Amino acid sequence: MTQARNGTPPAARTQESLGRVHFIGIGGVGMSAVARIMVARGVPVSGSDANDLPVMAELAAAGARVGVGYDAANLDDAQTVIAGSAIRSDNPELAAARAAGLPVLHRSEALAATMAQDTAITVAGTHGKSTTTSMITVLLQGAGMDPSFAIGANVPALGVNAASGTSPVFVAEADESDGSFLNYRPQIAVVTNVEPDHLDYYGTPEAVYASFDRFAALLPPDGLLVACADDDGARALALRTREQSNTRVVLYGTAGDADVKLHDGGTGDVWISTPAGRFAVELQVPGRHNALNAAAAFAVALELGVAPGAAAGALANFSGASRRFEFKGGGRGVRVYDDYAHHPTEVRAALAAARSVAGEHRVHVLFQPHLFSRTREFAHEFADALNAADTALVLDIYPAREDPIPGVTSQLIADHLGSQGRLVGPAEDAVQAVLQAAAAGDIVLTVGAGDVTGYGPRIVEALTLESPGG
Repeated sequence: MTQARNGTPPAARTQESLGRVHFIGIGGVGMSAVARIMVARGVPVSGSDANDLPVMAELAAAGARVGVGYDAANLDDAQTVIAGSAIRSDNPELAAARAAGLPVLHRSEALAATMAQDTAITVAGTHGKSTTTSMITVLLQGAGMDPSFAIGANVPALGVNAASGTSPVFVAEADESDGSFLNYRPQIAVVTNVEPDHLDYYGTPEAVYASFDRFAALLPPDGLLVACADDDGARALALRTREQSNTRVVLYGTAGDADVKLHDGGTGDVWISTPAGRFAVELQVPGRHNALNAAAAFAVALELGVAPGAAAGALANFSGASRRFEFKGGGRGVRVYDDYAHHPTEVRAALAAARSVAGEHRVHVLFQPHLFSRTREFAHEFADALNAADTALVLDIYPAREDPIPGVTSQLIADHLGSQGRLVGPAEDAVQAVLQAAAAGDIVLTVGAGDVTGYGPRIVEALTLESPGG
């Protein structure tokens, strides 16, 4: 069984070394998570954001000093500054911090410091990080542990996306999108999958694979890599790790050589088997990808000493994470779900889950591509995934942090859609297109990492108004 570490690598900061901490952009989901944990652990925390977000009132109530709007005076007596990834270099607080010679850390560096004295479990992968991190946390709580955790999505079963627990175990999502997952020092590293993505940052698929090699290399001699045997990239990483180091590796999945083996991860009953026996698992979330995530959580729990029967039973407590096949409501017999999927593999998995829920009825997807660069790289693959739906409606690209790329539009995806797919205009045009396609018993799925998430409630409202007596 993995034991908590007695120290940290020389390069790793400790929470105590940070002193008084100021967060620039404290209202962001990731930033507020770290701030919430630090406040709970007695660290003097201040922070600011451009807008007055609900989480800021929660942090203030917990003891943080929080301000709305950016002003150099907000730094006050801060000794360390944490800057969110969206903060511009000319932000007055950031400029003042640098002029004063204060340490300015990335969110991941601050989170690494809060984990330094705990048994750190970090979950990485191109897809499934938030769900798997959530499952591990919910499982451990159900098994009687009280871990600290930081997750990139709100989790209904937990009530929040971050908390400081009483157990010396810390579960955290590790984001590979900008390479910041290399700032952690895990004792247990979970890799759900490895595929080319975020090529706007990495440049080439080979650079993505190399970054995961470096992530696995962060494990100490007594650490553990938990990797998915069903994913080619994660399996290859596990094999390389076994060949090049003494790091222990546990494979999970349906593959014959999996150490933690998943049986029937489709729409039927689910079992997980280990040398200790075969255990039935009841999952509230659909899809084989979620069954695989559950197997990863099960493997981590066993490493931490949780009895397999208790681990299997505790998985039934997990009801999903925000924006991961999240039920938004319905009307006229139509059910509406929302999913954060923004990579072809994720879209394919979300539609497979929708199909398992729809049964003999139809599935309609409203998809918004995220980033021009990702659309350029994967347009054909997105179309292939979307063609699994009975109706595929595609919105304009959500640019996020990117400037437009000449010639790159959603038409690149539409060119490869079948007869059931087409581009659709924004706002009411998209809502009406969904209403015209959906019938009683059908599933509607809004998909993407941009503002497409706002369409779910609008579709539900329109369906409710059209329902008898609505």
